[in-house]
Amino acid sequence: MAGYIGSKSSVTLVDGYTEAEADAEFVNDPNGAITVDGSNVGIGTSSPTRQLDVSKAGTAYIRASDTSSSVNMEMLASSSGGWIGTQTNHSLNFQTNNSERMRIDSSGNVRLANTSMNIDNSGNTATGLSVASTGVTHIATSGNNTSLVIQRVSDTGTDYAVFFMYGSAGVGSITVNGSSTAYNTSSDYRLKENVVDLTGASARVNQLNPSRFNFIADGTDTAVDGFLAHEVATVVPEAITGTKDAMKDEEYEVTPAVLDDDGNVTTEAVMGTRSVPDYQGIDQSKLVPLLTAALQEALTEIASLKTRVEALEA
Repeated sequence: MAGYIGSKSSVTLVDGYTEAEADAEFVNDPNGAITVDGSNVGIGTSSPTRQLDVSKAGTAYIRASDTSSSVNMEMLASSSGGWIGTQTNHSLNFQTNNSERMRIDSSGNVRLANTSMNIDNSGNTATGLSVASTGVTHIATSGNNTSLVIQRVSDTGTDYAVFFMYGSAGVGSITVNGSSTAYNTSSDYRLKENVVDLTGASARVNQLNPSRFNFIADGTDTAVDGFLAHEVATVVPEAITGTKDAMKDEEYEVTPAVLDDDGNVTTEAVMGTRSVPDYQGIDQSKLVPLLTAALQEALTEIASLKTRVEALEA
C-alpha cells in the first residue's frame, strides 16, 4: 500500500488505490517517499521544512527535462557541495519578467545584463557586465558606447590589468609587469592632427596658483599641495572636469521600507530628491606638457643669458 494524488472526480492512481478511496487531495505515502505536512511537501523526508523539501542520504538531485530536445537542468546537493547545471554544451539562463538577465554559458563565462557580449578588448557597444572563465571582466554601457575591460595578467612580461574603450577604440589602459604599474592614455601620433609647438608656456604657468590646503572630509588638518580646480580651468581647461559651483539632483530615502517577519515589503520606501554639490575634478597629468614647455623656455632664456654673460666677461 502506498498513496494517491487527486480527488474523487479525478484521481491519479498510486500503487493500487481506487477512485472510491480518493476522499482527500493527497494521502501520504506509507513508504515515506512523499509526505505532506501542512503546506510543505517532502520527498525523501517525513518532516519537510520547506514548501518543497527534497532529501536523500548521499547525493540528491532535482531534474527537469525536455525529452523532445534532450535538454535537462539539474540541481544537485552532496557532501562535496552543490550546483545547478544544464546538459553539456548548453547555458544556464536566469530570467525576470520573461527577459533574460544573466547567463552562464557552456564555457563557464558569466554574463550579467547582457547575454552576447564579447569578452575581450576588441570593442563592443553592448550593455552589461561579463565575467569570463579566462579571467576577463568586461563592463560596458550603451549610449556613449564606453566600456572597461579588466583582464587577467600573465605571470611574466607586461600585460593589461585594465583596458578602457570608447566604442570600438582603445583610449587608455593600466598595464603591469613584475615590478611596476603604468597608467596610460592614448597618445599615438596617428590619432592626432594640427600639431604645433606649445608657445607662451611661461606666461600661462605664472597664471597658475599652487596652494596648500587640507580636505574637509579627512577630518584632519593635514596640509597637501595642489590646485583649486576652477582656477586651473582658466589656464588648462582640459585638465578640469565639471563646472564651478555646479549642483545635481540626488535621490534619497525619506523613510525606509517596512518588512514583515518573512522579509517581504509591506510598505514601500518613500523616496525624495535633494540638490547636492556636483564637485569638480582635476587630472594633474594634463599640466605636464605646459610645465615642460615652460621649463624649456626658461632653459632657453638661461642659456641665452649665460652666453651674454660669457661675452661680457671675455
